Amino acid sequence: MKAKLLYITNGINGPGGLERVLSIKASYFVDHMDYEVHVLTLNQGDAPVFYDFSAAIQFHDIVAKGNPITYFLNYRRELRTTIKKVNPDIILVCDDGLKGLLLPIIIGKDRPMIYERHVSKNIAVQKEKTSGIYKLLNAFKFKLMDVGGSFYDRFVVLTNGNTKEWYLNNIQVIANPLSFFPKESSTLLNKKVLAVGKQSFQKGYDRLLQSWKVVAAKHPDWHLDIYGTINTSEGLDSLSQKLGIENSVHFHPPVKNISEKYKEASIYVMSSRYEGFGMVLTEAMAHGVPCISFDCPYGPSDIISNQKDGILVANNDIEGFAKGIIQLIEDDNLRQEMGRLSRESVIRYFPEKIAQIWDTLFTNLINIPA
Repeated sequence: MKAKLLYITNGINGPGGLERVLSIKASYFVDHMDYEVHVLTLNQGDAPVFYDFSAAIQFHDIVAKGNPITYFLNYRRELRTTIKKVNPDIILVCDDGLKGLLLPIIIGKDRPMIYERHVSKNIAVQKEKTSGIYKLLNAFKFKLMDVGGSFYDRFVVLTNGNTKEWYLNNIQVIANPLSFFPKESSTLLNKKVLAVGKQSFQKGYDRLLQSWKVVAAKHPDWHLDIYGTINTSEGLDSLSQKLGIENSVHFHPPVKNISEKYKEASIYVMSSRYEGFGMVLTEAMAHGVPCISFDCPYGPSDIISNQKDGILVANNDIEGFAKGIIQLIEDDNLRQEMGRLSRESVIRYFPEKIAQIWDTLFTNLINIPA
């Protein structure tokens, strides 16, 4: 056995990107690289995991409830108890909340600790226009996040762009591994455009629907399928009706076998206002599906080579986004060529390539001979 790893996260029973990435990495480390891997969750109880994890991984769940003070004391006590029991060589924290950033302070740091940041700092911004007080509170929170992050041995972000958000000396870029690489690509012949992700301010589906109104007026026989956790408070159903596109836009809950949906698509669209990486882009590209994305902070510009294996559109350029979709709908040769190059491009995200980077980091931190 190389070493013992303990991942600390909130939960692995949801369909989010963090959960998917953790299932891939943790399983690869234990099945292919001789690591012992433990995963510690918070208040998950008997809820089943959403993605498949290796049977060799050992799972732990702690309970923390009550008022803020009781919650904090229970959380700290249960964490310390589990860490003492597992006795890991390295602790990896996958918690995008403030408590995750402050864990070295909360539990004390007596061994190497790595923080994995899966989202942009902009996750704190949940509306278009904000007051001065709101901005001031966010600025204070961001500063506190930098302080917490500085206590880790390594602070891992997913893209080069993400490094611009943090004022840290311990930062390192390690991309997410590819979830799958199917033997067959999409034919790119179906009149389907796909988007994947929960309904939220971050994902910018309101911007996508406005763009789709332009597309649907010119190509009414094409359809837009959006898969992700439904959030009625986003008002996307009513917006699609208001825009007159309800017959060509379809909202679906998350599905486990999303690969089948990529295979059916001819174009993938990402309308996010901000991202940590944009794993859906690499997944679509692995299926040979060309992607159109707003050039948001951060991720798309690391993944897509504009006008080569996909199209990047200036952030919030709704008209430009619509033009990009229409261009790929109308130019079959361009769509096929971008799809081919997309599939070649994402080879750099194969799990074995990303795992080697992690392996080097682990070895350096605990001085295990390679």
